[in-house]
Amino acid sequence: MKFKMVHENYNVFDLQKSLDFYEKTLGLKEKRRKEAADGSFIIVYVGNEETDFELELTWLKDMDRKYNLGDCEFHLAFQVDDYKASHDLHEKMGCICYENFEMGIYFITDPDGYWLEIVPAGK
Repeated sequence: MKFKMVHENYNVFDLQKSLDFYEKTLGLKEKRRKEAADGSFIIVYVGNEETDFELELTWLKDMDRKYNLGDCEFHLAFQVDDYKASHDLHEKMGCICYENFEMGIYFITDPDGYWLEIVPAGK
């Protein structure tokens, strides 16, 4: 039996703000979406040409506040071919939340507080 990871879900409070963030910071673009007939939810799958793995962004109409992520002890990692350019962009955007200089990695946060690890190619 073989299992292939295909997507990870993040619930988001402001869907457009999240779509803009993921496209600007990581180059992830909308691939497809599902909208409830009654307008109660919208699910958008974002991704890029580097992999067929997708990030599923789910917006719920009745959510009236940002999600409580607890201690946020989880993250999704991205490997980047130009670490310096990536770091410069994220530093300029003010979304770097933690750097581990010893390991040569850093983390950014999305508009809802999810942590995203940035790893240089070859690590």
